Amino acid sequence: MQRDASGRWGTALWPVLAVCWASTSIIVSARAHEPVPPPSSTQPAATLARDYRDPNYDYFVAGDPAAPRAAHSVAGLALMGGGGRVDSAFKFIATHAGGGHIVILRATQGDTFDGSAGDYGKAFVGEWGPVACAQTVVFRTREASFDPRVVAIVRGADGIFLAGGDQGNYIRYWKGTPIQDALDAHVRQGRPIGGSSAGLAVLGRYSYTSLDGGSMESKVALANPFDAGMTLESDFLHVAGLDRVITDTHFSARSRLGRLIAFVARLNERKKGRDIVGLGVDEKTALLIGADGVGRLAPDSAGHAWLVRQPASATLKPGEPLTIERVEVDRLDAVSSLDLKPMRVRAAGAAATIDIVGGRPAPTSPLQAILLRERAPPGES
Repeated sequence: MQRDASGRWGTALWPVLAVCWASTSIIVSARAHEPVPPPSSTQPAATLARDYRDPNYDYFVAGDPAAPRAAHSVAGLALMGGGGRVDSAFKFIATHAGGGHIVILRATQGDTFDGSAGDYGKAFVGEWGPVACAQTVVFRTREASFDPRVVAIVRGADGIFLAGGDQGNYIRYWKGTPIQDALDAHVRQGRPIGGSSAGLAVLGRYSYTSLDGGSMESKVALANPFDAGMTLESDFLHVAGLDRVITDTHFSARSRLGRLIAFVARLNERKKGRDIVGLGVDEKTALLIGADGVGRLAPDSAGHAWLVRQPASATLKPGEPLTIERVEVDRLDAVSSLDLKPMRVRAAGAAATIDIVGGRPAPTSPLQAILLRERAPPGES
């Protein structure tokens, strides 16, 4: 390049400089979104206020992980049906956690990296708090459940939220590990926990695991309650109040009442009793249960919660359709409440009794629209 007579660079240089600056900006931007390596194995993750990637998990943090824990927390359950945020449910977790340390747990398969996985943590700090810190761990292998840094994060939580995804990953990665023990201990210590979609699916003592990789449809479950896709877990998490409950999610939108009835019938047949109940939660809806064991819908819920009880025995044989009579279904509305001790709904918005004969509800059965559907829409996950 040549200077002009005044000693300044010629105008021909400016396009070159612009390209250089643009290239530098692109490189910096790309690097800002790339995961960074993990800390030393001797350095606790909670002392680092930065995101990083480990071979077995991803870590995101918002706030100050070195801040003291909450002086006081209160037991509570935030049961969210998925399909959209219910802000008051997240505020419930933050408040019951005493504004302390929130831990968000997720799980995925493969080596993909999602930079948005820490967004719940940012929202806890910026919208739903105040909280001291929100740490997110995305499990990619079972080995992560034995990592001392990850176990310390979960053990140090004042409130925990289990995000959506595939509940099968939670079972694969956590069952029989220190993470399962830490989650059970968290609840025993009287601290709040919540879950949405897949996260809610594993909060009951009993759960539908989806370990076959599919999603059980009501018409299939009713046609054969012993179908290979009826993957039911009987001893995973042990959350007080949910010890005889199996939960279900996206409830009305995906017509899951039929499959929840089949889940309950199978589990009661296995237990040789009729005390296991089903609890379904609609999309963009949350059931908030206080330390007294009484649950009410979050005020910004878009739908309902549903309690399913089986007072009579069922006819269950492998390869044959389900027959069951007098299934009791209660719908929780804004004025309703659910007491977990007697497992009864007060001021139900609606109550129905349903018979299933030969795998099909009677044509005049109430709640027909949410009992089953003929097919799932394409692209549903």
